Amino acid sequence: MVCGGFACSKNALCALNVVYMTDVINASWWVMSNKTRDELERSFDCCGLFNLTTLYQQDYAFCTAICKSRSSTCQMCGEKFLKHSDEALKILGGVGLFFSFTEILGVWLAMRFRNQKDPRANPSAFL
Repeated sequence: MVCGGFACSKNALCALNVVYMTDVINASWWVMSNKTRDELERSFDCCGLFNLTTLYQQDYAFCTAICKSRSSTCQMCGEKFLKHSDEALKILGGVGLFFSFTEILGVWLAMRFRNQKDPRANPSAFL
């Protein structure tokens, strides 16, 4: 991927597509301790990660989220994580573009005003 100009940070963030984010979330989910998974399931009100393997049934059986007591099915945590990470990456892309433009403005201002003479200096004096 060629990255040039102002769109570099936006392109880099857009390259994190759903498949890549799914892989990252899936890999990190199985590394977490059971306590951490339970806390995430309770705070996001979801059960399990993705319905991809037989481990999902085991994960769903031990779920302690509130949604499980309210209804027979809960939303999967993976879907909520993807939605949350998508929103965070959009905000992060906007912040990155903001700082890119301010940096370009700073470079332009430095080039514009760097060779100006000091108006208080003696005009007949040699630099």
